[in-house]
Amino acid sequence: MTNRPWLNAYPEGVPADIDTSGYRSLVELMQESFQRYGDRAAYSFLGQRLSFAELDQRSQQLGAYLQSLGLVRGDRVAIMLPNVLQYPIAVAAVLRAGFVVVNVNPLYTARELEYQLKDSGAKAIVVIENFGTVLQQCLANTPVQHVILCSMGDQLSWLKGMLVNHVVRKVKKLVPAFELPMAIRFNEALSRGAQASLLQPELGPDDMAVLQYTGGTTGVSKGAVLLHRNLLANVLQSEAWNRPVMQRVPANEQPTSICALPLYHIFAFTVNMMLSMRTGGLNVLIPNPRDIPAVLKELSKHTFHTFPAVNTLFNALLNHADFNRVDWSHLKISLGGGTAVQASVAQRWLEKTGCPICEGYGLSETSPSASCNPTTSQAFTGTIGVPLPSTEMKIIDDDGQDVAQGQPGEIAIRGPQVMAGYWQRPDETARVMSPDGWFRSGDIGIMDERGYFRIVDRKKDMILVSGFNVYPNEVEDVVAQLPGVLECAAIGIPDDKSGEAVKLVVVRKDPKLSEDMIREHCKAQLTGYKHPRVIEFRADLPKTPVGKILRRELRAPV
Repeated sequence: MTNRPWLNAYPEGVPADIDTSGYRSLVELMQESFQRYGDRAAYSFLGQRLSFAELDQRSQQLGAYLQSLGLVRGDRVAIMLPNVLQYPIAVAAVLRAGFVVVNVNPLYTARELEYQLKDSGAKAIVVIENFGTVLQQCLANTPVQHVILCSMGDQLSWLKGMLVNHVVRKVKKLVPAFELPMAIRFNEALSRGAQASLLQPELGPDDMAVLQYTGGTTGVSKGAVLLHRNLLANVLQSEAWNRPVMQRVPANEQPTSICALPLYHIFAFTVNMMLSMRTGGLNVLIPNPRDIPAVLKELSKHTFHTFPAVNTLFNALLNHADFNRVDWSHLKISLGGGTAVQASVAQRWLEKTGCPICEGYGLSETSPSASCNPTTSQAFTGTIGVPLPSTEMKIIDDDGQDVAQGQPGEIAIRGPQVMAGYWQRPDETARVMSPDGWFRSGDIGIMDERGYFRIVDRKKDMILVSGFNVYPNEVEDVVAQLPGVLECAAIGIPDDKSGEAVKLVVVRKDPKLSEDMIREHCKAQLTGYKHPRVIEFRADLPKTPVGKILRRELRAPV
C-alpha cells in the first residue's frame, strides 16, 4: 500500500487492515449470527420484535419458495419495500438461495421502475401493495415473471396486522387500486416454502450479492455490482471502526441501532442491517422518517446506541418540540453520511445529545463506507475523516495524476469494498476504474497533512463564475448558519457576463427572514464571486428518499 499518513489518527485498537478470510460469503456471516444470537431480537417494528431465529426460519422458507419457481443461481430478485420486517427476510432469502438482491426505491415512478427492472434483468420482485399500481403500469414491459406482494401488517401478530392493514388501506388510503393477478402474498409464499427445503449453493467471495443502483443525482442510474467480498469487507471495516466506543456499551445492553434511513439504500443496508447481523444488534425500523413526531415517539421507547442519519434528518429532529422527550444519554455514535453535514446542525446536535456527529463518506460503488472520522472524536471536524482500514484514498487531477497536498482534485478510492464495476456497462466502468483498482468518485476534495479529507463538492455540481470555482456546499454551509434558515441549496444558473452565477433556494424557518438579510450575511462571509445572484424562497426542497437535496431538479427549467 502507498504511504498512509492517516494511520496516526486511528484510535487505539483499530487495525490498519482487516482480515476478511473468516467468511466466504455474506451467507456464512448470516448463518453464524443465526446460531450465535438466535434468541435475541434482530428487529423491532411497530412494537413487534423479530428474533434472529425467526429471521433464519422465515428466510429459509422464502428462499426455498424462490427456488421452487425455477430461478437459478445468479438470477436477480428485486426488493421494493420500505423499512418493514419483510425486507431483512427477503434479503436473507435471496442471498441464501444463491440469487442477487436488486434494491429498488419504493417511491419510483413506473418509468424509473421499468428502467431498473429491465436493466437488471430481474425475474422476480418482492413489492409492498402500496406501490402495486406502479408495478402494474410497467410489469408487461419487464422480464419479471413472479411477484410476491407484501402488506404493512404481514409479519405482525394476527390482530395487530389486521389493524395496521385496515389503517393503511382504509383510513389513510395509502394503497391505490391495482390488479396483479399473477402475484402471490408474502405469507402464502412462506407457507409454500415451508413445504420445501432450501438448497444452499456454494457461494464464494467473487459471487455477486447486490446490484445497487446509483442514486441518479447526477444522471442515469447505473447498477454497481457489489460482490459478497465487497460487502463483507465493509461490514468488518465498520465493525472495527466502531469498536473503540461500542465496547463501552454495558454487557447487559444489546447494541441497538435506529434504522431511519431506508434499507434499500446502501448506507442502511450495510451499516444497519449487515453490521447488526455481524454484532448481534437490534435494529429499530422506522417506516417513514419524514413523520418526525412518529420518529421521536418511537425513539422514546428504546435505549439505543447508534444513529446513522443524514443532515436533513438531524436538522428536522432538532427543530421539533418533542426532541427532549427522547433519552439520548446512551447514544455512542451519531453517524452522518449521504450528504455533507452542516456545521450549525452538528453544533446543535452535540449541545442537545452530548454525542458529536461523526461524519463519514462513501458511495454505492464503495459498499458504501470509504472514510470516517474517528468514533472517539469529541467534536465535529467538518471533514469526512480518514480512510477506513485496508482503504487508500488520494486526490488526482483530470489526467489521473496526484495533485499537491492541500490542492483540490478528484477523490480516488482503492480498497476491498470497491465495486467490481457497473452492471453491463464496460464503458462506464472503464471511465471510473483504473486498471490498478482506483475508483474515481466524481467528488472534489482536499487532503491535509494528517491524512484527513474534506469534500469541497461534486464535480458536476461545481459552479464556474468567471473562471473561478464556486462549491455549492460552501455557500450552503454559510447560509445555513443564519438562524432564520431551515434549509438551503445553491446551484449554478447561466449568466451572460460570468458564464454562470450562483442561485440560492431557501426554505425559511423564520418568516421574517428577508433577501437583504441573506445578502448581508453572505457579504460578510463569502468573497464576491460566491455571492448568490438570485435568491428564491420555497416551501420545501426536492430530495431523494434518503434526504439528499436534488440540485439537478432545482436546475431544471420550471
